Amino acid sequence: MSINWLRVVFPSIIKLPPPLPLRYSSPSSCSCFSSVVVAMSYDKELTAAKKAASLAARLCQKVQKSLLQSDVQSKNDRSPVTVADYGSQALVSFVLQQEFPAEFSLVAEEDSKDLRKDGAQELVDRITKLVNDSLASDESYSVTLSTEDVLKAIDSGKSEGGSQGRHWVLDPIDGTKGFLRGGQYAIALALLDRGKVVLGVLACPNLPLTPINDQHSPNNEVGCLFFAEVGGGSYMQPLDSSSTVKVQVSGIENPEEASFFESYEAAHSMHDLSSLIAQKLGVKAPPVRIDSQVKYGALSRGDGAIYMRLPHKGYREKIWDHAAGCIVVTAGGVVMDAAGNPLDFSKGKFLDLDTGIIVTNQKLMPILIKAVRESLEEKASPL
Repeated sequence: MSINWLRVVFPSIIKLPPPLPLRYSSPSSCSCFSSVVVAMSYDKELTAAKKAASLAARLCQKVQKSLLQSDVQSKNDRSPVTVADYGSQALVSFVLQQEFPAEFSLVAEEDSKDLRKDGAQELVDRITKLVNDSLASDESYSVTLSTEDVLKAIDSGKSEGGSQGRHWVLDPIDGTKGFLRGGQYAIALALLDRGKVVLGVLACPNLPLTPINDQHSPNNEVGCLFFAEVGGGSYMQPLDSSSTVKVQVSGIENPEEASFFESYEAAHSMHDLSSLIAQKLGVKAPPVRIDSQVKYGALSRGDGAIYMRLPHKGYREKIWDHAAGCIVVTAGGVVMDAAGNPLDFSKGKFLDLDTGIIVTNQKLMPILIKAVRESLEEKASPL
């Protein structure tokens, strides 16, 4: 049992001296950080991230159970946004600022512009109450936030990120449409250090603790928290427990035995292209369609072997849609764009990609890249 493992699993119990500076060579499976980085501990940051994401998950669960029509707005891009999105972002922002007041930068999806418009006061009051109720239930912070405090916390997510310094990256509810229909969604939080993803947390309130393809399991408990720190492996625990297990990406080498994940919404990924790629691979199982970065969490524990996200032309991926999931699957997994390039999180809010994102284990990745390339050429060629 390694010291790093103890640090991740029992950060509040095991009191160990800080590690000596040394060089860490990440495994070739990791495409979220450089092949050589300075090894250092992010234990405090990981503990805070897990706490913030768990609090936000409980707020989201509460809202989903009593979802009211008045809780839903429409942003400028017409995607739905709920009080849970705003409340989740405010909570995570507040917790991280309390823990790291001297160095805080947050790249996040929401802002308070629509909440400051006439007629939004009732919505703001509801968000504020949800945030304060969540903080009171935790008892770590003896504070009651005003509505302006909550709006400022939401707006603290305006950082642009980049290759210098540290930046938290948050999607307060990844998969809002899944959230609204009672399906899968995730609170996705990651930390960038000089443009590299060094830790990630995925809170998945509706994901079963047992594999999603295990129809015969007597355990129907839901609510998973996945987390990973650079050089420390990937782990899963129930949202309401500290019982932690180490997880590993599927080691399947024969693509015919693999199953694959893709986006639930056809608008988010080209299902016809995924189907063509699966045919070339010889995949026999039907696709598993799930909203949000929950797919990364499920893949990290071996529920499937491949994840393909192939959006329509012109779509630009945001870093908050992949940062946390990327590092969570790197225990045996590889995350690349469709051309086989690692993802670069150092350029700001957007990822500049070739066509899309593909995720699988090290053995299957060369075969997957070949099938993707052939399928893209086939679709592009005239009949």
